Amino acid sequence: MNHGSLNPATRRLFLQRGAFGLGALGFLQAAGGLRGEPPRAAGGVLKELHHQPRAKRVIFLFMGGGPSQFETFDPKPKLNKLWGEPMPHSLTKGQRVAQLQGAPLVILGTHRKFAKCGKAGTEVSDLLPHLRKVMDEITLIRSMQTDAINHDPGVTFMQTGHQLPGRPAMGSWLSYGLGSENQNLPAYMVLLSGQGQDQNVKARYWSSGFLPTLHQGVQLRSPGEPVFYLANPPGMSSPVRRRILDSIRELNEVHLAATGDPEIATRIAQYEMAFRMQTSVPELTDWSKEPKSVLELYGEEVRKPGTFAANCLLARRLAERGVPFIQLYHRGWDHHDGIQGRIIQECKKVDQPCAGLLRDLKQRGLLKDTLVVWSGEFGRTPMAQGDSQAENYGRDHQMRAFTSWAAGGGIRAGAVHGATDEFGYNVVANPVHVHDLHATMLHLLGIEHTRLTYKFQGREHRLTDVAGKVVAGLLA
Repeated sequence: MNHGSLNPATRRLFLQRGAFGLGALGFLQAAGGLRGEPPRAAGGVLKELHHQPRAKRVIFLFMGGGPSQFETFDPKPKLNKLWGEPMPHSLTKGQRVAQLQGAPLVILGTHRKFAKCGKAGTEVSDLLPHLRKVMDEITLIRSMQTDAINHDPGVTFMQTGHQLPGRPAMGSWLSYGLGSENQNLPAYMVLLSGQGQDQNVKARYWSSGFLPTLHQGVQLRSPGEPVFYLANPPGMSSPVRRRILDSIRELNEVHLAATGDPEIATRIAQYEMAFRMQTSVPELTDWSKEPKSVLELYGEEVRKPGTFAANCLLARRLAERGVPFIQLYHRGWDHHDGIQGRIIQECKKVDQPCAGLLRDLKQRGLLKDTLVVWSGEFGRTPMAQGDSQAENYGRDHQMRAFTSWAAGGGIRAGAVHGATDEFGYNVVANPVHVHDLHATMLHLLGIEHTRLTYKFQGREHRLTDVAGKVVAGLLA
């Protein structure tokens, strides 16, 4: 293509443009090769890991809205004994609660029944019969803590390590640090399911923040076309599309040579990724050849696109294709009212798919190097929201103590880490802050969390901000 009328820059001049030109060339090569050449294995900024990794990838099962630990993983018999009584003032005095501020704080029990499961006898609710059967693979973290008490700051904090928007998400940090072994799919993939009480899932939750936008998450939509404009328009063949992209690339290279803007390099790399995804994504989302026995692991909902079950199967397919960070968002856990009925519905949606995912990964030999994490942005209070004697009561937000779990990828199997008091209000043993969870995740991936940084506005930033410690008690 003749650029004479646009800019006298040539490819040779582009490569001679000092640090900008050479740096951009290296960026483009790492992002997938030049001018349609077969992509080579890409690496992130970490040329070598800080220590031997236990995990190669992460599947983060995020339960938007804040699941109640009292109906799922943290039984508190005393709440049932004192149902309807005032919460001890000594525990709640001066403490932050969300909608309950200034309201009578009344103890709320549960109708759920807990039973000991697995070799360790971990107590799990009757709402989770399938997870009960795989507790030997799971470590419950009953001592989780966060800084945020409302949903948007809470989700933002869990995803980015900061309550305010603008920081890179977990998956973006991993894409930046590790790159990906699969150059036909993005390093950070996002899947959505469920509905919540006005709890919208915002695209900025998987933003790359101040990192190059090459590292932002890519959402797979369902139902419908998994990625917008994935198919060629009528009358356009792949060879024609390739020629158009090559021409656009030449124009972008001229602009990059003139300005040195790294976002132009990102644009070039993303055009190439989009072209490769035209082949890789349809193959990924076609599971017509999946055996019936595998589909049955995830339950009947797996046959319905866009459900949590279907997304869990997609997560396994992404994991076996080498995608390093796979984020599932499932909304519907914000139970300020009607908790005894509504939580039954949500547990039914996620119980078998979560257990099926662990079984599927294990039978394929993937669980040993796939870290699976299940968590909400916070938990729920032991105090009732609404009339605790009526049928429409719920629970408020609880930042001081909640339950998450993890499995595979170097995590201890079949254990319980941490504990809360008899009311489930405060952590009394082995607290795990969100920063600690992030530090531990990075550790299992071979990264020292204080050494994966990015300089922005004069400061070295990291996922764990200025805190975080690796939780040795979670490691196998």
